[in-house]
Formats: sequence, C-alpha cells, structure tokens
Amino acid sequence: MAARSFRLSVTQRILLVVAILAVALFGYWATSRGAGATPPPSAGPVPVSAADAQKQLDELGIAARTSMDGYSREKFKHWDSQGAGCDTREIVLKRDGKDVQTDKDCRATAGTWTSIYDGETWTKPTDVDIDHMVPLGQAWASGAKAWTAEKREQFANDLTRPQLFAVTDNVNQQKSDKAPDQWKPPLVSFWCTYATDWIVVKHHYGLTITQGEKTALTDMLRRC
Repeated sequence: MAARSFRLSVTQRILLVVAILAVALFGYWATSRGAGATPPPSAGPVPVSAADAQKQLDELGIAARTSMDGYSREKFKHWDSQGAGCDTREIVLKRDGKDVQTDKDCRATAGTWTSIYDGETWTKPTDVDIDHMVPLGQAWASGAKAWTAEKREQFANDLTRPQLFAVTDNVNQQKSDKAPDQWKPPLVSFWCTYATDWIVVKHHYGLTITQGEKTALTDMLRRC
C-alpha cells in the first residue's frame, strides 16, 4: 500500500505542475491578444558623454557622400512588430509621450509629446513624426547602400541606439535626409545631444562622414 500511495503522490504533483503551466500560458495569450494591448516597455537609448562622442567621431571614416541612386525608403523595412500587437513606431510614441492612451490595436489615440528638435508640445499623435536621427537616405549615401536588407531593417527599427524620436512633423520634413552640416534643430540647446546621438548611431553602424559633417559635429560638441 505504501508504494501505491507514493505513486499517486507523484502523479498528483505532475498534474499540478501541468495545470499551473496551462494557467500561465493562457494568461500570457489572453494578455497579448486582449483589447487595449499596451506596448512592451522600452528603456530608451543610453546617453554618452561629449568626451566619448568626440572619441567616436575621431574614429569615423571620412568620405564623400555617394549618390542617392537606387535609394528608396522601402529598402529599409519598417515598422517591425515589437510584440503585444505593437510596431516600432507605436513603441516610440508610447516611450516619448506622456499619459499616452492606445486603442486595442496599440495605436496611440491621446497623449502629450514634446519635440526634442523645437521644444513644441503636441496632443495629437498626427502632429508628430517618428524621426530617424540619422535619416535613411543619409545612411544610404554614407554606406548603407552596400548593406544587406536585414541590416537596413535593423537600422530602421533600432530602439537601442538614439536613432528614433517623436518630433514635430513639419520640422522632421524640413530635416529630410540632411546631415548636420546641412541642417540643425531649431532648438539650439539640443545641439549637443543632437551631435552625440548622431555620432553614436554612425559609429555603431560604421557609416562614413564628410569633412563638412565632422566640422559641424565638432562645433556642436563644443556646446556640451
């Protein structure tokens, strides 16, 4: 009888573990598919010091910009799914906004966004764009033309480097694919961070800069 009682105890334990796992898996499934799904948390980019940025700037290769022949935004696949029904754009809107509300499809419906480029504050998601710090066209002309499609996709959806930000839409359109020697943010107090972020992204991806670009970045770093 003792042996029979021991076998039943082990069976009961196995059934209990299976039941717990089933409940946990169902909870995860229900959460990820439920209405009002919210984006997974994003820690945002890690800032670097002006000294580190200057070191990285000195390590960047100097080269003339190549032509834009063959370029299209479609060659930089975006926006990728980031889980919980949310894509990269929606993650950035949630991360950069305040009191952001989303619908069941993870689309932002309300919130407050302050643009780092001009300091303007907006309350409609349609008033902000998700900007690539180093624009896709700028990347194409400084090395990304030779990348694989997978690397260009990583670049266009990078949430780890300081590459994606919610900014005033018309300011983003003014920036377009320009480098810092061609365009700078209207908010002069942001120039230091703009330079360090630009350098970090270009350094990580091994993109080149022009001499004029390096001069502009060096001048902006002096404001740090």
